Amino acid sequence: MSFNFDEAALANHIKEYGEEQDILRKSQQFRREGYVKLRGLVPDSLFAQVTEEVKSLLDTNSRRIDIELKETGNSPRKMHTVSADVIARESELIPAVYNSPSLRNVLGQIAQADVHICPWDGEKFVIIRQDQPGDTHGWHWGDFSFTVIWIIEAPSPEVGGMLQCVPHTNWDKQNPRVHEYLQEHPIRTYANATGDLYFLRSDTTLHRTIPLKSAATRIILNTCWASESDTKKDATHETMHAMFA
Repeated sequence: MSFNFDEAALANHIKEYGEEQDILRKSQQFRREGYVKLRGLVPDSLFAQVTEEVKSLLDTNSRRIDIELKETGNSPRKMHTVSADVIARESELIPAVYNSPSLRNVLGQIAQADVHICPWDGEKFVIIRQDQPGDTHGWHWGDFSFTVIWIIEAPSPEVGGMLQCVPHTNWDKQNPRVHEYLQEHPIRTYANATGDLYFLRSDTTLHRTIPLKSAATRIILNTCWASESDTKKDATHETMHAMFA
């Protein structure tokens, strides 16, 4: 695939974005809700390149999964995926954007924490497509602290696919307590459109996508970063993204 990425251009764009946007307000929302939308964080031209790359990888490398995970209360995963290994092998663009220092720097400003490259290669990125009635990424947490989701394609909210979050929760894989959290805490729901990006505090925000009500298409690029404490995790530990390999 063609490779066209300019770190200096992205850095300039992000600098202008930071000057135009209220980064402090975004940071406060991120800390309150575990979520903040960052539409416009990257240039439209770069988003278009990533979109083309993602769709090409889905056409040639996707595989279907339809499982339930006991570590997240038997919540379902119904989707097509392209794994991190495939992305790293087949794409130069996506890893280059992922490794951008300027992107990581602005995320750190919003998180008010150091944002590190994920220490486990298999967790850095994954592509997901939902396109069948009932497709969903059921209630779960992330193994690492920070996630940016690129909304490559989104259906209208009434069809499904909206993001739901319960922030400030903790994941115990032996006793996930998903339904207890859902009963005791408010659930926030966010509609994201094609071209959006959002930043998620993924390790302490219980989240899911609402199942699709009918045949429609939701495509995302999921990119994952680590906190300082995450960098010390045992690299042999099996993560929830093992299903995407």
